Amino acid sequence: MSTLLEEMNQRALQAGVPLSVQFDVTYRCNERCVHCYLDHDDHGELTAREIMGVLDQLAEAGVFFLCFSGGEVLMRTDFFGILEYARRLLFCVKVKTNAFMIREKEADRLRELGVQSVQVSIYSHRPEVHDAITKLPGSLKRSLAGIRLLHARKVKVVIVDVLMRQNLQDALGVMALAKELGVEYTLDPTITPRMDGDRSILRLGIRQTDLRQVFRTPELVGDVEEVCAPPRAVDDSALDGVPCSAGHTFCYISPYGDVYPCVQFPLPTGNVRHERFLEIWKHSPQMNEVRSIHGRDLPTCSSCSHLGACTRCPGLAYMQGDMLGPSTQDCEKSFARTGIPSAHMLRRAADRVPASTGLVQIIGLQQPAAPALASAQ
Repeated sequence: MSTLLEEMNQRALQAGVPLSVQFDVTYRCNERCVHCYLDHDDHGELTAREIMGVLDQLAEAGVFFLCFSGGEVLMRTDFFGILEYARRLLFCVKVKTNAFMIREKEADRLRELGVQSVQVSIYSHRPEVHDAITKLPGSLKRSLAGIRLLHARKVKVVIVDVLMRQNLQDALGVMALAKELGVEYTLDPTITPRMDGDRSILRLGIRQTDLRQVFRTPELVGDVEEVCAPPRAVDDSALDGVPCSAGHTFCYISPYGDVYPCVQFPLPTGNVRHERFLEIWKHSPQMNEVRSIHGRDLPTCSSCSHLGACTRCPGLAYMQGDMLGPSTQDCEKSFARTGIPSAHMLRRAADRVPASTGLVQIIGLQQPAAPALASAQ
């Protein structure tokens, strides 16, 4: 994060301003990704007029960064009217799309409206792998064509690669593809539970041994020594700090007007069809409860050596059963990076195995070795 963005975020945090909002304008989608956490039926989306009214309220509340997502945003025939209105209000706008429906007309419009960036999920450089994940034949070819049209118009494009068991071996291939296209690349090793609470899709997540290998691949993570450095001693800044921006400088609005601290934190705090956004942001008991939580309030994590460097997501913890509890997925990431088990992992291990069992067995390092990541093609 640049110095300017850090200063903006800090000032927003101190003033209680919702600096950033993700607004999903639809859950409808032409893809049916195997790992998707959404219900793709339309249960009564906000109209374009309603959305524009909410955008007025977001501007009034001080929102600056606005991310339009879905579902697939272009499933809404009125999307560009909504986007144009948002730009008239001077929001800095990012758009998430699968780019399947982007042709020259759509690419021209995104350039003309001056979006900050367009984020596209690409799961493999091989059509048979990508299309099997999206369940839409020809989706890789069409998405790449959309990316090329955007790049040709100098629209910033970021490829996001969600790692799962089906595509793990293609990470370097997708990175090479992004380089060839002249766009940015980022990877995400986290599978999110469905918003209805169904955790069955977590089985798609990569194994601990695979995760360790990812964090030790310089091409994917950069400076391995820095990424995998042992955690520093926990100090007051970690104990007094807030878990993440959710509910502090960021929130999420669903296509039906429901407001949540984050898209990965489905705790209902209000609905913009019934209350003004600023009333929900400032006075929702649930939002204020989220805001009240600091590092020292976490019964398990406050005593964990990883507290200061962990990517613990309170939303994933909430979906696991307790917003004050640990997020097992983030514990596993911390362990994969450093080789040092979290306090949560040690407690779980102690509760379920005989005292004679070795720590290496407890935390799963004796899983079968994963095959090497495929070389970029």
